[in-house]
Amino acid sequence: MKSICLYFQVHQPFRLRVYRFFDMGSDHHYYDDYLNKSIMQRVARKCYLPANKLMLKLIKKHGKSFKISYSISGPALEQFERYAPEVLNSFKALAATGNVEFLTETYAHSLASLNDTAEFVSQVGNHSQAIERLFGQKPVTFRNTELIYSDAIGQRVYDMGYKTILTEGAKHVLGWKSPNFLYHHNGNPDLKLMLKNFRLSDDIAFRFSDQGWSEWPLTADKYARWISQIEKEQEIVNLFVDYETFGEHQWEESGIFEFMEDLPAKILTSTGFKFRTPSEIVRKHKAASEIFVPFPISWADEERDLTAWLGNEMQNEAFTKLYSLAGKVKACHDPAILRDWDYLQASDHFYYMCTKWFSDGDVHRYFNPYPSPYEAFINYMNVLSDFMIRLDECHLQPASPEVEKPVKKAPPAKKTSVKAPASKFSFGSVTKLPGTRLKKLLKGFEPAEIATVLYGKKKEVKDLIMENLGKTAQKQLLEQQEGMKRPTPAEVKKVLAKFEKEMKSAT
Repeated sequence: MKSICLYFQVHQPFRLRVYRFFDMGSDHHYYDDYLNKSIMQRVARKCYLPANKLMLKLIKKHGKSFKISYSISGPALEQFERYAPEVLNSFKALAATGNVEFLTETYAHSLASLNDTAEFVSQVGNHSQAIERLFGQKPVTFRNTELIYSDAIGQRVYDMGYKTILTEGAKHVLGWKSPNFLYHHNGNPDLKLMLKNFRLSDDIAFRFSDQGWSEWPLTADKYARWISQIEKEQEIVNLFVDYETFGEHQWEESGIFEFMEDLPAKILTSTGFKFRTPSEIVRKHKAASEIFVPFPISWADEERDLTAWLGNEMQNEAFTKLYSLAGKVKACHDPAILRDWDYLQASDHFYYMCTKWFSDGDVHRYFNPYPSPYEAFINYMNVLSDFMIRLDECHLQPASPEVEKPVKKAPPAKKTSVKAPASKFSFGSVTKLPGTRLKKLLKGFEPAEIATVLYGKKKEVKDLIMENLGKTAQKQLLEQQEGMKRPTPAEVKKVLAKFEKEMKSAT
């Protein structure tokens, strides 16, 4: 009894638009709607629709002998509903066959499992509900974002009620062992682990159309022969690939669809392996042994670690800053903020900041829509800065009238000779100055000081100040603002005091 698991990951993030310093505090829409729509519809046309049509054809041809599995991220599901409902309908048609198992993951396709257990649990629950609502299945198998796994993550997933996890068959974890067995969690035999055969998976996902590869061209006959040559006692082959491999990463002209159409028949007739879903495999096979994974692994790059997302200072700063906001977000019930919180957690944003140009560096370049990782970081931090402003405003909202206690009117205050305290100096006073006076005043300030008091101000205020600066000062100010961190209240107070002093000395 030998099993082959064909699992596909489906994901599309909500990509960010170019978001500049001057957008902060005035424009809270972060997404490139045109780009997201055009990419989704292009991938739907090239991949999702023809691939789903092919999978349905193969199921009808082979019946119960051909079974497959999918994990579809929350952002992808939302974009199907918004931009390509026909894709969602085609997945529903696959679900109706009974030959497809849908897995659960983090709804936001996030890295929450590495930082925030409560957020991680919440997202897994939300994703499970979405899968059940759309496809009529309650997921029983878990697949974490980017196949990230460790012993600690595994135990948390088990505590949520899942008894099967898909992850990477990393060499440095397996050692001499083969990924072609069922394993179990270190210390918890009830949690089963299915490990990706990365060589056979990557032959399809990355090397299929590489004419410099010694095995090119890859045919279904050749691939089935490789599987038939697997040692007799090895029971399972797990082929985990991105679904976008079909038609998007490997173009139709490469022959990828013809390969996939021929593959099931070749495997079923010549290898002794049967296609099964993860839940079936766990029922039919026993775990060979435990796997010890003290540090997180993933399916990215040759290293199979986290460095594709958290391998440099920019990535770690963005990641730490994002999850430092979790408490505030949970206390804010604004639907728009909660939506953006999900979208900003997508692992893609951190992947775009990767500076690894070795190993699988070409892959990083291919998937990065930014000119450089540094621009990805600056753009993301600008968005995150505005998100923080909105969070602060959310927590400053007065309590609703229903819960406020009635306040009795106080009697009129008696007139006294004590003067009212002077009002605090406001930057608004500066913007009301005549143009010539404002230009003269601004010449006495460094770009860093101007950037400090402009942080979080409305666009019209920022534009007014920019108009009254010389060209050199404008350029310096823009450079200062790129990637700028939010100034502390003490820093703002210090600069405002200087503005007040300069204005008084000029009168």
